[in-house]
Amino acid sequence: MNMTKLMTDLHMSKRILIVTNDSTVFKDKNRLLSAFEMFEGRATEVKKLVARLDTAKDSKGNKLCDVSYGVITTHYGFTPGNYMVTGYDKVMESKEDYIAVDKEKNYVEQVSYLTRPFDKVIFCIPKEMFRLFLEYNGIADGKLIAVTNPEFKEECERRNWVYLERSGARVGNENADRIEELIRELCEQ
Repeated sequence: MNMTKLMTDLHMSKRILIVTNDSTVFKDKNRLLSAFEMFEGRATEVKKLVARLDTAKDSKGNKLCDVSYGVITTHYGFTPGNYMVTGYDKVMESKEDYIAVDKEKNYVEQVSYLTRPFDKVIFCIPKEMFRLFLEYNGIADGKLIAVTNPEFKEECERRNWVYLERSGARVGNENADRIEELIRELCEQ
């Protein structure tokens, strides 16, 4: 087999990061579970999107992309989906909470930095948490697919980010379809 053929067969997957926030619905607060397993309720829609992209195949039948998942949690800060966590009582749900947890856990700077090696990053986070990322301004132009409030449509477009209006619990079926389309376009370039 010649080297050129080997290099074209070597399929470099695009790297996708999906980020959401914790939920008040825990699978089991008393057990040690992965962050992916632990959070249910509104996080379920995002987990379905992760599974959908993670199992998607390209036109040649290869894995479409490498998907990473992380949860911005009240107790642990940013937590990769495969890290083990236990339940906790207080879950942030207001602008003041997001600011207070960020002061303590520094998740805005951390997640902004973590987006760098990824080809695309998908944010499914609340409006006031999203605002903190805009104010910090640490995510590259063109990097983000933001499922967020219409208030941020123009700001997303200014940064060459894809804006999708939040519908459903966190993603919505139409947005999930559109995200898969966008990721397919990116991966099949």
